[in-house]
Amino acid sequence: MTTSKLLVFTGSYAEKENPGIHVYELDENTYELSLRSKQGGVKNPTFLQVDSDSKQLISIGEMVTTDGLKSGEALAYQILPETGELELINRGQSAYAPICHVQKDPQGEYLVISSYHGGTVSLVSLKEDGSIGKMLDSKQHKGHGTHPERQDRPHVHSAFFSPDGRFIMVQDLGLDTIFVYQIDREENKLVLHREVHTHDAAGPRHLVFHPNGKYAYVINEVDSTVTSYSYDAEEGNLTAIQTLPTLPSDFTGENTCAEITISADGRFVYGSNRGHDSIVVYATSADGTLEHVQHISTEGAHPRHFSLTPNGNLMLVTNRDTNNIAVFEVNKETGRLTYTGKQVESPKPVCVWSVYM
Repeated sequence: MTTSKLLVFTGSYAEKENPGIHVYELDENTYELSLRSKQGGVKNPTFLQVDSDSKQLISIGEMVTTDGLKSGEALAYQILPETGELELINRGQSAYAPICHVQKDPQGEYLVISSYHGGTVSLVSLKEDGSIGKMLDSKQHKGHGTHPERQDRPHVHSAFFSPDGRFIMVQDLGLDTIFVYQIDREENKLVLHREVHTHDAAGPRHLVFHPNGKYAYVINEVDSTVTSYSYDAEEGNLTAIQTLPTLPSDFTGENTCAEITISADGRFVYGSNRGHDSIVVYATSADGTLEHVQHISTEGAHPRHFSLTPNGNLMLVTNRDTNNIAVFEVNKETGRLTYTGKQVESPKPVCVWSVYM
């Protein structure tokens, strides 16, 4: 009988010749992270997606076209669970500019790629064996927001599928807009369904749906807030119901927000602050609104990404500027986090996922 391991996959800022993807094994009893493998050959693999069923990993990366222009690529790897090593399946161009986020279609036919610098969302085919196919479509956003520096042009930061997979919520930080797309699977095109406008100078970055499918939560990078939305699944529409700060009222320094997630039971929402360098914890209510529970130090600087382990008992936080990944215990009754005293040194980590294999 084989016992599954909890493998931890991290992406980072790295030059192509340096290892940018690291694979660790996490001991859930001691909270120790042990390095199993590291992968080079890709520049800035800053966001990953891991599929435990197919034992495959998708990474984004930066490439230079034959014309000498910076562009985005997606890379598919096969995961070897016994050793934690990665075998490259293939790679392919996925956008016309450097990219920041990738999301896999629930049906496994496409990747949706977000480009912050290009202000685009792209559709890339995914083959049955998990390999990267062709870039099929790309939508260029236009306009600007109200913040003169952060919102001078479109900045697409993420794309997330609705719970039923019918709609894609695309957060454009530069335009204070959540673009709702659908996929025309016959034409292999992205089709704009509607636009949901946030409050001015919010800078929507990432989104997470409540497990009940009735609510969604968006973390706003520019003004350090979280907005709660009610979600109409039939219409594919979001309606704002509440906005709360991610920062303590007495904090006066500079801050930008990054990641947001929700516990599997939907009782708690977590967000990261870069500047205050903390995780903010909220409790959810039956009407979808949030109530502040806790701020806790991330034990490092610039927590760009974090995630809960599959059973929700632990949280892993990447601190880019202090080159460390910290491990926190999660109290499932209160939502509160406690630092375990355990962390691992890792170069410029900015993405972390854990899966059993």
